[in-house]
Amino acid sequence: MLRGLKAIKIQTALHLLPFNNSIQNLHAAFSLLLPFNNSIQNLHAAFSLLVGGGSHRTPEDPHMRFQTAVSPSAHQLLDEMPQRDMFVPNTTHSRVLYLLRCSLHKPDLITINALHCLAMKTGSLADISSSTSLLTGYARAGDLSSSWSVFGGIVTKDVICWNAMISVNVQYGRFHAALRLFGEMMKDVKEFDSTTLLVVLSALSRSHYFEQGRVLHGIGLKLKMDSNSFLGNALVDMYAKFGDLSSAESLFGNMEFRDAASWNSMMSGYLYNGYPEKSLSYFRKMVFSGVHPDSMSLSCVISACSCLGELRFGECVHGWAMKLGYDDTSHVSVANALISFYSKCDSVSAAEKVFGGLIDKDVVSWNAMIDCLVESGRVLEAVVLLRKMQLHREVQPDSVTVVVILPVCAELSLLREGKSLHGFALRRELEFALSVTNSLMDMYMKCDGLRYAEHLFKVMPSRDLVSWNTMIAGYSSNGCLKEAQSLFRELLRLGLRCSSSTILAVLPSCSCHGLQFGNSIHCWMLKSGFSNASAVNALLLVYINCRDMVASFSLFWSISEVADVDSWNTLIVGCTKNGYQLESLEAFNLMRSSSNVNADSITLVSVLSASGSLDFMFHGMSVHGFITKMSIGSDLQVRNSLLTMYCRFGDTESAELIFHTSPCKNLCSWNCMISGFAQNKDGIRALELFCHMQFEPNEITIVGILTACTQLGALRHGREINGYAFRAGLHPNAFISAALVDMYSKCGRLETATQVFKTSTEKSIASWNSMISAYGIHGYGKKAIELFHEMCESDTRATKSTFISLLAACSYSGLIDEGLWLYNQMSEEYGLTPTPEHHVCMVDMLGRAGRLAEAYEFIKQIPTKPAPGVWGALLSACKDHNNLQMGESIAEHLFFLEPENVGYYVSLSNMYAAAARWSDAVEVRRMLQDRGLKKPPGCSLLDVRVG
Repeated sequence: MLRGLKAIKIQTALHLLPFNNSIQNLHAAFSLLLPFNNSIQNLHAAFSLLVGGGSHRTPEDPHMRFQTAVSPSAHQLLDEMPQRDMFVPNTTHSRVLYLLRCSLHKPDLITINALHCLAMKTGSLADISSSTSLLTGYARAGDLSSSWSVFGGIVTKDVICWNAMISVNVQYGRFHAALRLFGEMMKDVKEFDSTTLLVVLSALSRSHYFEQGRVLHGIGLKLKMDSNSFLGNALVDMYAKFGDLSSAESLFGNMEFRDAASWNSMMSGYLYNGYPEKSLSYFRKMVFSGVHPDSMSLSCVISACSCLGELRFGECVHGWAMKLGYDDTSHVSVANALISFYSKCDSVSAAEKVFGGLIDKDVVSWNAMIDCLVESGRVLEAVVLLRKMQLHREVQPDSVTVVVILPVCAELSLLREGKSLHGFALRRELEFALSVTNSLMDMYMKCDGLRYAEHLFKVMPSRDLVSWNTMIAGYSSNGCLKEAQSLFRELLRLGLRCSSSTILAVLPSCSCHGLQFGNSIHCWMLKSGFSNASAVNALLLVYINCRDMVASFSLFWSISEVADVDSWNTLIVGCTKNGYQLESLEAFNLMRSSSNVNADSITLVSVLSASGSLDFMFHGMSVHGFITKMSIGSDLQVRNSLLTMYCRFGDTESAELIFHTSPCKNLCSWNCMISGFAQNKDGIRALELFCHMQFEPNEITIVGILTACTQLGALRHGREINGYAFRAGLHPNAFISAALVDMYSKCGRLETATQVFKTSTEKSIASWNSMISAYGIHGYGKKAIELFHEMCESDTRATKSTFISLLAACSYSGLIDEGLWLYNQMSEEYGLTPTPEHHVCMVDMLGRAGRLAEAYEFIKQIPTKPAPGVWGALLSACKDHNNLQMGESIAEHLFFLEPENVGYYVSLSNMYAAAARWSDAVEVRRMLQDRGLKKPPGCSLLDVRVG
């Protein structure tokens, strides 16, 4: 309350100033802020209230990360202002002053120290002009503490002296100190000039205190200082930087004289606020007005071209810069802007040419080029360039360099290299920068270095919202769901304002068992007014992943009027991935009929996948026609999805037609066709296509072609593929190991299959299942069961496929009791619901043992309607055991369920023939002919080495 009252007093005092130039009145206004005594400390406290109550804005502009500031610094502005014009009668003092002013152009500490000694010996320090020049020289030479010492030794300070010291602090980024000095200046000299306002405005602007800047603008108007062009430029820049573009334009329009700095302020302001097209417009107006652009103008317009991707216009500006002479080393900011511009426009060679032409590169040049190489995927070259930068004497990596390289380590899981960068940051004391620490935490989280990230987070002296979001997202992605939720609760408890990034970070922690926490987040979002589209889409995905489809569709319909393509994609993709293919297709139909949103490649890929999974051939072909009408039909990802869909339909001819007519193919295209042929039992065509493959095979290719070799019994080709995988370093892949085990076992090489399994470094559930199946088909049922127990001891969770292999092994080996026990364990111990495949295995196992009545009772006890394949297994058992009576009744039932399945007719006909009922056998064969059915011919394959 007290702080608020003081703030009101501040604004009241400043607005009560009369319209005259009385500095005493101005000082009186500031004195209202003071308590009953007039101590310097109280004045400082009062003025700190003035600078502490403003609204904060984060000044970071992603498009100008490597650009130099487009507005001149405080000390540069002071150089252009009128300086103290004093008559110095003492010839020695005038010479010392002359030397001091000359040294300011290229100051170095040794020279300034020598001149300081000379001034002390000659008594020139008593001259305020010499002392002011000396403190400025120390500051420009990098010795701020000596500047403070010289300033403190000046007994009688005038306005120019105060201006110089305030400017020095602004130059070093000590904005609060600059504002404190302004408060002390008001008490000491009781006057100021337009230069003072200019420098203080710079401090307020760069401290993001908008309201205080407006107050100083009012002071300048009341004291009639608004005619000063430098001050006008600073005001335009301030309003533009704070997003008040209408005020900036008003000031700019009323300026009597506009120089390059005036235009630069407008261009940089619009660029800063995300309007690069307006920035380009002002640049064109500037050129037509006859004002020659300077290096800052060119840097700004190049950055605008970078944002808009205007390669041609940017190249024209580059040529213009060369003609104007701004391509030399004295204007490195233009070159730095060009490097970033060519990087954003994917013209790395041009960026390298600009970088190579720079003789005196600064740290921004190196950072821009390293970032360019990283963004273009040339990571190794970026690391080499970083090493060259470290060997450079004049320029060394800074916090920006570390922040550029660390994401590469995170993306490629380069933990050792990331630790090295961490050590480098510690040696250079860069870890105190929040951006560096946040990047380090992100790197450790993505490189499985959770405890390192936790330690960094705990020891951070200060944290911003990015720090919290990084940790919460890292916990969520590493499966530490409770920790992510706990950290989010702590963030709320501390009262820190969350952003949509926070929501996106914590929502993935709501797994299938975290629906209650997801509901809590939803309620909190409603109370906090979070309507961000990305946050709502993430919440929608949580409900879908938790299989709460009622809540999912309810949430979606609540935003359906403003739903964009991302919202529809979240619903459609989420349904497809979570097994709700029918709902996915319904959502797609609603999207087309009830919204103005056009489907994109992500939408169509999910819809094609859902159509293929449901075997909805007509719907899939309709979507294909829809794609053909759209321009998106040429999208490679969509065409690959079409290949996969048609292969799932068994229509490999249509898939092959799309494949051969595709204007461009990638590795995924070839993999889709090879896997499609293998899935449709066409191993020969899969091998033929593999021989003509135009890309280097990867793991998916190897698994697909091994499946084809398994179908064909092509042991020789399988061995060749095994050798290739070994030479290419792909053999440790768990899926390739599983495919090799399956191939060798089904080609009669159980010993080789066992060796592959035992030597595989990583055993997935697919590897265990393949080996269990291998033992089963070779009649080693007990070994299969032993391997199953070994798998359970290795903490590998059994799946439905595991029990299919086990039950089949028990069936082949006659292990009836073991099979019944495993079937019961499947649901009781592992919580797996038996599928028709398991039922078929059980009926086949009982039927092989001749326990037909028991198999029949098993089928009757199945809770759902038995699949035709279950009855078919029992029919096959009746044929094997000559149980014609049961076989006839089962066959009649199967003719009703699947009238076009030739196998059932053949089995019944063979049963009649075995019982010498030839007329009945002939009658069944006649039924086949009348219905136009034909038994597919069998074939045998022999792999013969030629030559």
